[in-house]
Amino acid sequence: MRLTIGSQTAYFNDAASELDVTPVIINDRTMLPIRFIAESFKFNVDWAETTQTVTITVPAAGENQTISEPTIAPIETLADAPTVYMTADITPESLMKIYDQLDFTPQGNVSIKLSTGEAGNTHYLDPNLIKDLVQSVEGTIVECNTAYGGSRSNTAMHRQVAADHGFTAIADVDIMDADGSIEIPVSDKAENITRDIVGKNYANYDSMIVLSHFKGHAMGGFGGAIKNTSIGVSSSEGKMYIHSGGHSTTSWSGGTQDQFLEAMAEAAQAVYNDRQNNGGIIYINVMNHLSVDCDCDGNPAKPDMHDIGILASYDPVALDQACVDLVYEQKDGDGKSLVERIESRNGLHTLEHAAKIGFGSREYNLVSIDN
Repeated sequence: MRLTIGSQTAYFNDAASELDVTPVIINDRTMLPIRFIAESFKFNVDWAETTQTVTITVPAAGENQTISEPTIAPIETLADAPTVYMTADITPESLMKIYDQLDFTPQGNVSIKLSTGEAGNTHYLDPNLIKDLVQSVEGTIVECNTAYGGSRSNTAMHRQVAADHGFTAIADVDIMDADGSIEIPVSDKAENITRDIVGKNYANYDSMIVLSHFKGHAMGGFGGAIKNTSIGVSSSEGKMYIHSGGHSTTSWSGGTQDQFLEAMAEAAQAVYNDRQNNGGIIYINVMNHLSVDCDCDGNPAKPDMHDIGILASYDPVALDQACVDLVYEQKDGDGKSLVERIESRNGLHTLEHAAKIGFGSREYNLVSIDN
């Protein structure tokens, strides 16, 4: 059975039904329509008006038909929502397992887009965690220089940081804008940017695996697959262009916060559309070291939330939404600072805009692979 908060459509196996009331959350408690649930499983439901009492009873033998083995539809057909796979085990073996679950066959030259982390930061993805996956696809780790200064603002320093953090020991590392930029087209639904400015060497690759460390971000609220595919793939000038909401390639300013968030979604969509036609693209988010600050911060806040797991999908919007939802589901103050960071930057607007322009879905089926 599948019910969605705020939706009057419910699914029992693969059959849709309209509810008379919608599931809601009240005071951190999820409230569901009990009659629909009980009767779907062939229980008897009686309502006593005088005592305001609901009574649910197991039917006597033969009273109702025996519930037959359900015919489960392929998960992708459930409400047409994309699948997000999840494992709570953050190990090299589980990373390979969740990658295999996607049944992705990379073509040609394979790029692995990740953040090598700013010097001084220790929360970037551990090379030992990702080594088996990167080497199994003969991938090249790709990055672009930063636009804010710091230890990765030029190619020589960036390569040194990548070496210091252990990435050059497991694979080749390509700073894609070492020799300049190229442009790729954006969707005709984009409202802020007219092109996506990426590192020149982006054109040397076919398939892309977007391997992101999900965490907070000082400007975007959170950083996951969309940020890694937009700002992360953009050259230095492309990063300026996104941050300014499409107003400048030489300055961070010029646009509003929401325009910046929207431009991220539009740039990530440009990469998605391009890779779909050139080798394919998949997305994996690792939810550990959950600081409010990004890997690009050389002095990040200490994580104050427990590790959650690894998630993967073909849909980056669904993937980031699932990660955000898991953060919001945490209890007893765990993750409170990250929620505050997301809300203080209106971070969910990136996902709202992505769905609006047809980039991906904020609805998803979360499927554990730990069984």
